[in-house]
Amino acid sequence: MATQTSTQETTRTALQIDPAHSFLEFSGRHMMVSTYKGRFTGVTGTIVLDQANPADSSVEAVVDATSVYTGSDQRDGHLKSPDFLDIANYPTLTFKSTRVEPTGTHSGRVTGDLTIRGTTRPITFEVEFFGIEKNPWGAQVAGFEAKSSFNRKDFGLAWNAPLESGGVLVADTVKVEIHVEGSAQS
Repeated sequence: MATQTSTQETTRTALQIDPAHSFLEFSGRHMMVSTYKGRFTGVTGTIVLDQANPADSSVEAVVDATSVYTGSDQRDGHLKSPDFLDIANYPTLTFKSTRVEPTGTHSGRVTGDLTIRGTTRPITFEVEFFGIEKNPWGAQVAGFEAKSSFNRKDFGLAWNAPLESGGVLVADTVKVEIHVEGSAQS
């Protein structure tokens, strides 16, 4: 969608995040010797993409915390409990960008406010933009991938269990990788 301003033409496209083609993956260390992985499939929100001036782009996303899936019903239940996400009181995770910094033709850093369990902290994602294509139904569709990591304790996710070796059951660092497809609404 192109809009005209009085001084110049800009290309700003509002994209709705498509939950059928978007997800958030996370991973971390388990027992200090192996990796656990999981994903959230309930990702929605809006991306405003300004291709002429990428720094004027923005994103707001909401993740349905109840959609967490790790392949283990027991682990999923524990992640949904007050020990971790406490989905009864905090059913969503949110992200709202505060700055977009281009680093290349199709890459950048997106900094914003991540809220988990009612706690908001800044986080920066390294983002790759895969371009815009027209789908078979005539809508513009864009793809992105974003990566970051954070300390889970910064968001009140402090539960852990000590190991006999002196380590802990769950490491503090969580790696996040987000895959997003957004489509322009007519």
